[in-house]
Amino acid sequence: MWGIDLIGPMPTATGGAKHAIVAVDYFTKWVEVEPLVHITEANTISFVKKNILYRFGIPNTIITDNGTQFDGRKFRELCDKYGINNYYASPAHPQTNG
Repeated sequence: MWGIDLIGPMPTATGGAKHAIVAVDYFTKWVEVEPLVHITEANTISFVKKNILYRFGIPNTIITDNGTQFDGRKFRELCDKYGINNYYASPAHPQTNG
C-alpha cells in the first residue's frame, strides 16, 4: 500500500522544478520523491510506473488525494489495468494520506 501526494510550490530548483511528488510505502516506510516542473496526470503516471510499479511491483492499493492528476481517466485506467485499488484520502486532511 502506497500513499502518494504532492508538495509545493517551493523555491524554484535548477531545471525549473517547484513541486515534488512523494510516495510512501506504508509497510516499510520507504519514500520515493521526484521533482516536478509541472503537475500533470502524465507526470504522475510516469512517476508511478518508474518509481513504484517497475521497482517494487504492483501494489494492492494506492491512496491519493482528489487532485485532478490522480482522478483523471488515464490514471484510473492505469490502476484498472494493473488491478490497483485507488482510494482517496479525506480532502484538506493530508494526515490521512501517510
